Amino acid sequence: MLVGDLVREMEWIAPPSYAEAWDKVGLQVGVPERPITGPVLLTIDLTERVLAEACGLGAGAIVAYHPPIWTPLGSLGDSTAQERIVRGAIEAGIAVYTPHTALDASEGGITDWLCEGLSAEAGKAREGVIAGDCRALTPSIESDSEQQVKIVTFAPADSIEQIRGALGTAGSGIIGNYHLCSFETGGTGTFLPGPGTKPVIGTPGRLERVGEVRLEMVCSKWALALAIETLREFHPYEEVPFDVYELQGKPKRRIGAGRRLTLDQPATIEQLCERFKAHLGRARVRFALAGETRTFTTMGVVPGAGESMLGAAAEDGCELFVTGEMRHHDIVSALHRGVSVLLAGHTNTERGYLPRLARRLSESLPGADVRIAKSDADILTTM
Repeated sequence: MLVGDLVREMEWIAPPSYAEAWDKVGLQVGVPERPITGPVLLTIDLTERVLAEACGLGAGAIVAYHPPIWTPLGSLGDSTAQERIVRGAIEAGIAVYTPHTALDASEGGITDWLCEGLSAEAGKAREGVIAGDCRALTPSIESDSEQQVKIVTFAPADSIEQIRGALGTAGSGIIGNYHLCSFETGGTGTFLPGPGTKPVIGTPGRLERVGEVRLEMVCSKWALALAIETLREFHPYEEVPFDVYELQGKPKRRIGAGRRLTLDQPATIEQLCERFKAHLGRARVRFALAGETRTFTTMGVVPGAGESMLGAAAEDGCELFVTGEMRHHDIVSALHRGVSVLLAGHTNTERGYLPRLARRLSESLPGADVRIAKSDADILTTM
């Protein structure tokens, strides 16, 4: 197995395009063409203890949920733990991949895993089953490089085939595996040729009405200049009429940052706490109520430190905000907005997903020895 094989499967499970713009996802250490000669170790945090465990196992790769390279490295010495970890991985020939918010946002990823536990009876959550409506708080936007703009032109009906074919050769009209995709609408165009013009139809100084066809074709931005040049060459008019519209990306309802979970059946805060504890394998969680309401139907769910998504959850009508950790003043702000809060600890809302990730990688990479780091644990102890 090559490093590139692991990268390919991780990108299939958690496409990097789903990650937040500020994130540092992807292959941080290693070369795709090199073989992985030992186990693949999964961890939430790549600490010095985890690196020592990986070296002891003879690991060939580490999948670290949190990016070990976050701030720029000025050197690879021994002055900081980050330097020692990165340098140690390089010296040991261990590749390092990080999925972070891409794995949060993906369908069937960490956030959906949390929703499975919150929507089922305590201890009875099932993989892929969410008892209620579940959608992204901030949907991921799907952008097709072949459909970034739309070119619209107007021409006599007998020239449309020629124009469509020409634009097609210039890279327009591609939708997936279909080519020469276009839309036609008939209508009437008007124009008044000025002095010195040589109109194909009509006479200078007289308003003309001509039956025309509106032709629309999508196009990429990189091919736009060529498409316009081609249109000018093959259009019969002296002055070529055309418009260029920039197209918006398409939101993906089930993919993106956070989730808005609407339960099939309302649940009390006590029930939700028991469900969360059972799902995460934790003895304690914390909550703060915004008023007397103790029964909830709609909630925002974000793994880790989700406070930046509180506004989106509140605006989307969430009654409860479920995440790992929040600062005190952000909790107060949530309560003032009428949103209750349920907290389970930062990595507690992430680490329980590692066994599922290990299984998915083992299934997609036959023969791979995928393990979960034993030295990776919550850095806080609750008594």
